[in-house]
Amino acid sequence: MCGILAVLGCSDDSQTKRARVLELSRRLKHRGPDWSGLYQRDGCFIAHQRLAIVDPASGDQPLYNEDKTIVVAVNGEIYNHEDLRSHLPRHKFKTGSDCEVIAHLYEEYGENFVNMLDGMFSFVLLDTHDNSFISARDAIGITPLYIGWALDGSVWVSSELKGLNDECEHFEVFPPGHLFSSKTGGFKRWYNPPWFNETIPSAPYDPIALRHALESAVIKRLMTDVPFGVLLSGGLDSSLVASIAARHLSGTKAAKLWGAQLHSFSVGLEGSPDLKAAAEVADCLGTVHHEFHFSVQDGIDAIEDVIYHIETYDVTTVRASTPMFLMARKIKSLGVKMVISGEGADEIFGGYLYFHKAPNKEEFHRETCRKIKAIHLYDCLRANKSTSAWGVEARVPFLDKEFINVVMSIDPEMKMHILYRQKEQFSDGVGYSWIDGLKDHAELHVTDKMMLNASHIYPHNTPQTKEAYYYRMTFEQFFPQNSAILTVPGGASVACSTAKAIEWDAAWSNHLDPSGRAALGVHDSAYEVNHRPELQRSRDSGSGCF
Repeated sequence: MCGILAVLGCSDDSQTKRARVLELSRRLKHRGPDWSGLYQRDGCFIAHQRLAIVDPASGDQPLYNEDKTIVVAVNGEIYNHEDLRSHLPRHKFKTGSDCEVIAHLYEEYGENFVNMLDGMFSFVLLDTHDNSFISARDAIGITPLYIGWALDGSVWVSSELKGLNDECEHFEVFPPGHLFSSKTGGFKRWYNPPWFNETIPSAPYDPIALRHALESAVIKRLMTDVPFGVLLSGGLDSSLVASIAARHLSGTKAAKLWGAQLHSFSVGLEGSPDLKAAAEVADCLGTVHHEFHFSVQDGIDAIEDVIYHIETYDVTTVRASTPMFLMARKIKSLGVKMVISGEGADEIFGGYLYFHKAPNKEEFHRETCRKIKAIHLYDCLRANKSTSAWGVEARVPFLDKEFINVVMSIDPEMKMHILYRQKEQFSDGVGYSWIDGLKDHAELHVTDKMMLNASHIYPHNTPQTKEAYYYRMTFEQFFPQNSAILTVPGGASVACSTAKAIEWDAAWSNHLDPSGRAALGVHDSAYEVNHRPELQRSRDSGSGCF
């Protein structure tokens, strides 16, 4: 992942302002430690911190068209860039970067090209002919992006809150699947898939089409010029991704550069469910497996750094981000800069435990739609920011546009009958005592009196637990602005459900907790059981590889 920061239409074009933009851009340096670039012209500043994945030698940004009248800074990967280049024969490309194609597509099609891009991306593009600009974010919001407005009338765009929160009067999350244009001064949705209106689909389940769509999604994400691997928890989602990657790695450019044996990575407390399951899958697939351990205290010591980097106080996101943050640091120390991960499968297939209580297929499907629309605030944010904190890029094939279209066209009745090994959310799978340890730690820092006044101190998204209160205090140390507080979602949840799904089971309203163990009557080790780190997940009865 890279980091972008743009200040557009600024009234101050001085060297002092340039120095300030550079200073703010350096707050994003963890996202792109390989190179820095800054374009300045007529009150417009476009800064870029690069993580070099494709064409490390010549793909530094900002990027330009032939005469440098179009300037673009991009965070992400455009998987179909070679195909797009072939449809632009009149254009001359100066680099091998997958992102350079954006400048030329704009020349050819104006603002109406974003839906041609297949990938994860957020970008800012400046047209110096009239100093107009556009900014856009990928369909699902895999890459983070924020937009803000300063008192001088300038518009700010940043990959992370910390790039603009101190300079803007108001800022907000840049909505996924949207484009902002300076010509209209507003957003327009460019991503309009059939499932978005939540109409209940009726297409029969076609396992061949589904398999081909997932294989295609994984294979295109093998596009890299640097060492990479897969994150492996041993659950169904990450195991499928690892299996496909291992099977198709041979013969790719990546294999020629770095070898044909796939590397896999897992993290957990000693004896945790994920470590045991991941080791078994890795052995089955023949990967070079790397197992990382952390202690509850290691995680607690990292909480402040985690919240600073992930920029949220959402409880389940903080819980799950911490082991991922620790793992990403270890991965980077091995020289790996890109990983493929399994985020998104639970949202599109209804894989969370609480989906077992869906009253009918219609409500099941609507909940998957709600989950996909909100994933940029949860799992996408976690996967991106906790890895980018250490200059590692995470790619998520289950959130491939075409794969989502295939899955979301299936009659949801078919998704309600799946043979599975019990689902464990990442924050549970790394070891049950991780969450219990976090709660114990919060008890030491948040008193009953503090909780009594919580609604007065935090009237928006009032913390309901001491753990939530502790995260909120930490978040506001770094991001005290009201705009920052409003970027974080709220509302009741059980086992990662939306607030609407709590209506499915009356008992849930009295046991609100984002952990999978809160799915009473579904999880094999619900909260009334005495949990120990060594407890293992139930396993499916099948044997053999994927």
